[in-house]
Amino acid sequence: MKFVASARNAIRLAGTFAAAALIGTGTVAAQEPIRIGAFLSVTGPAAFLGDPEQKTLEMYVERINSAGGVLGRKLQLFAYDSGGDAEKARTFTKRLIEQDKVDVIVGGSTTGETMAAIPLVEQAQVPFISLAGAVVIIEPVKKWVFKTPHTDRMACEKIFTDMNARKLTKLALISGAGGFDKSLRAECIKVAPKHGIEIVADESYGAADTDMTAQLTKIKGTAGVQAVMNCGFGQGPAIVTKNYKQIGMTLPLYQSHGVASKEFIKLAGGAAEGVRLPAAALLVGNILPDSNPQKPVVVGYKKDYEARYKSDVSTFGGHAYDGLMIAVEAIKRAGGTDRAKVRDEIEKTKGYVGTGGVVNMSPSDHMGLDLSAFQMLEIRNGDWTLVK
Repeated sequence: MKFVASARNAIRLAGTFAAAALIGTGTVAAQEPIRIGAFLSVTGPAAFLGDPEQKTLEMYVERINSAGGVLGRKLQLFAYDSGGDAEKARTFTKRLIEQDKVDVIVGGSTTGETMAAIPLVEQAQVPFISLAGAVVIIEPVKKWVFKTPHTDRMACEKIFTDMNARKLTKLALISGAGGFDKSLRAECIKVAPKHGIEIVADESYGAADTDMTAQLTKIKGTAGVQAVMNCGFGQGPAIVTKNYKQIGMTLPLYQSHGVASKEFIKLAGGAAEGVRLPAAALLVGNILPDSNPQKPVVVGYKKDYEARYKSDVSTFGGHAYDGLMIAVEAIKRAGGTDRAKVRDEIEKTKGYVGTGGVVNMSPSDHMGLDLSAFQMLEIRNGDWTLVK
């Protein structure tokens, strides 16, 4: 059973398979459903995040219900479209807590939306698994807040490790104006000295900018630049990549995991050739070695998603898959939906093999991924390749 809503309206949709199961099974019908809440950027500038996230949640809630539910109870999904707007995210979080009375929230496509929701979930003591990237979500640790994506700091460190291997030490940054963009830039500046990387140029662009030629021309004229990194997500990085090619820049260009979907390649076109970025194993599941424990998980998810929706899989849908499965497993171990017990069990997650990596959480780590969870990818011939 699922409940899907937009910023304007809320429409209750009950799948016939769920309704039939609830009516036909007296034991199940007598029990309350497990209520899963979500607020996602299904429309708007961050739709490339929220759309696959919502589709993933809907698909796997249906699958879990068709297999009998969790602890003999059906899942009921309450999903709202916040459109990337922090204020809407706050409003929908309040609705999920007070009206829908959800047991756990899996959502928050962007850092801005997530940060707007955190004070509410902390006050209400509702377990919250965010799908956004910034490290500020989990540092400092917040009792009721967890996340599935790799952090922006990890992206910086993965890129810097690759630069070290290529004997590159002088980096130029060009960054967007969003919450993730700013956080990624700040983290890269913070950890660069540890990796022997010197930031020699630092440019920025606005959310509505459609040409970054001026900023890139400044970078091109900066003495000593050996590589360029774009801190951003959405259409901005595709524009940067195109402009980069147009002004004849040939230095190595790095993007972040914020563009880890085929949509970026489509938007950037041939200009994306040679671009490197850190990303989850999901994007390259078919070419992972058979010894990689993630391979069956990511290949299975990719097959299911692409068969259902006839569109390319992205790491962002994978974040929702991991968030839902971590929550479901925690509810099983807790033996029910007591929020405090579920929170404790999420925090005890160990050895969960997901699309993002092998997750090992603890009281001091509410994400549970290390740098090995990132693959360094390079775009070749319009597709992802593994950097050896």
